[in-house]
Amino acid sequence: MTALTLATADDLTALLPLVAAFHAEEGITQDDETRELALVPLLDGSPHGAVYLAGPRRAPIGYAAISFGWSLEFGGLDGFLDEIYIRPGVRGRGIGSEILRSLPKALAAHGLRALHLEVHRENAKARALYERLRFSPREDYMLMSRKL
Repeated sequence: MTALTLATADDLTALLPLVAAFHAEEGITQDDETRELALVPLLDGSPHGAVYLAGPRRAPIGYAAISFGWSLEFGGLDGFLDEIYIRPGVRGRGIGSEILRSLPKALAAHGLRALHLEVHRENAKARALYERLRFSPREDYMLMSRKL
């Protein structure tokens, strides 16, 4: 089983290259300073979210970042799986599935009522994985964003 640990400020150096690699893969344009400014509050214990490292703390093989919110519809605390990343060299071994099985259970034990994620409509492989792990599409809804 892949270790999953809550990341702290001590993990920033190990985490930054993983986040940069994910952003490069996904075509997310962001400079290192902005990336660090987004991560530091979460690593310092912000109530707005958390980052979990996958694998050994000194040499993590991936991470999952979650932001927290409040939903009347879901009856309280909810979360959004903002990013999940596994190093390419260890993909296909079920690590992502392990994370997506264990993380919701751990978060539910702390009061989380729902966990949401975003997936590209055309990414059939990822959609199939998420559906196997009991995430279901909300066909009547579409995520919309406004950059501020």
